[in-house]
Amino acid sequence: MASSEITLEALPGIGEIPAVDWNACANPLAPEPLASSCSALGQAYNPFVSHAFLSAAEASGCATIRTGWAPRHLVAKVDERIVGVVPCYLKSHSQGEYVFDRGWADAYERAGGRYYPKLQVSVPFTPATGPRLLIRAGEDRSQIGNALAQGLIALCGISEASSVHVTFAREHEWELLAGQGFLKRTDQQFHWHNQGFSSFDDFLATLNSRHRKAIKRERRDALANGITIHRLTGKDITEEAWDAFFDFYMDTGSRKWGRPYLNRKFFSLIGQSMADDVLLVMAKREGRWIAGAINFIGSHTLFGRNWGAIEHHPFLHFEVCYYQAIDFAIQRRLRIVEAGAQGEHKIARGYLPQTTYSAHFIADRGLRRAIDDYLKRERAYVEEAGRELAEAGPFRKEADEPS
Repeated sequence: MASSEITLEALPGIGEIPAVDWNACANPLAPEPLASSCSALGQAYNPFVSHAFLSAAEASGCATIRTGWAPRHLVAKVDERIVGVVPCYLKSHSQGEYVFDRGWADAYERAGGRYYPKLQVSVPFTPATGPRLLIRAGEDRSQIGNALAQGLIALCGISEASSVHVTFAREHEWELLAGQGFLKRTDQQFHWHNQGFSSFDDFLATLNSRHRKAIKRERRDALANGITIHRLTGKDITEEAWDAFFDFYMDTGSRKWGRPYLNRKFFSLIGQSMADDVLLVMAKREGRWIAGAINFIGSHTLFGRNWGAIEHHPFLHFEVCYYQAIDFAIQRRLRIVEAGAQGEHKIARGYLPQTTYSAHFIADRGLRRAIDDYLKRERAYVEEAGRELAEAGPFRKEADEPS
């Protein structure tokens, strides 16, 4: 295939791209969970880049020009056939991204520049690693990936944007983008890894005595006061359950962020289009829902997202968000639980540091040089911090006592 055969266009809405074509690029070859090796090309099923999820974000009004997320999805075609797509948004702020560049914006604007608008390649409001340069199976991934990267740079110029930010990308995409002039950034999250456990007790047996006992105590205390835990997925997720969860989300989100990003319509839409990809872990006391967490189910990863509660009980957050997720992943034979952004407290619960990757094209050469210098130091810090945190993990060492 000659590069001249690839044509690129940016479209102002996911609805303008047929779902069958988008999904053929977004999730082309999903392997069986745990039975297959993890694909270096990121071809496992990822619910967040599905047409259904992104459509819900736009159709609900959460990711629109009004909220500062104006869709500019990049589409690559060969002979009018869609071979690659990129979820891309023209943004007027830096909210809802979880890779923080406000310091860059402030410095640039103090120097007389204009940082916004910028282009953001991501899943709105979702700090979860996944493919960003989405390429149909059977195509030349390197050639189309490079064409998409070049298209993003061209779109940056056409849009009079300051920059392009590709966040929570796969590592191989990070390297490809670097080859096209993007700056490399790293950060870390905390993920749980399934070592082929057959039960939660098998997992506990890998921990040292202190942490093993602490988790058992936390799980027991979380269910005091007559609290029961319920896992809902598929048809079990009713509008009544969504109503309850949304109340939790709004209560906790309003206190944590000031203004939650997602609205009630969004949850109904994903309930209609992708309920089998959703796990709601809900807590009930005295006949009413009091807390809950939403997770999304991939082919080998459970993605923890939002949590909320209207009653506060010791350790209930850990049970609903972390331990239930681990238990579900073991039962479903999923490899990984991603528990969202930040939170070193997750280490004591078996979640270890995992590097995340983002790539940044900065149009202004002066700003690019300054950010490049900063990112070199930041990458070194992230790497060292990850090593230290991993060493502080709760797992048994060879000298530890038998479980």
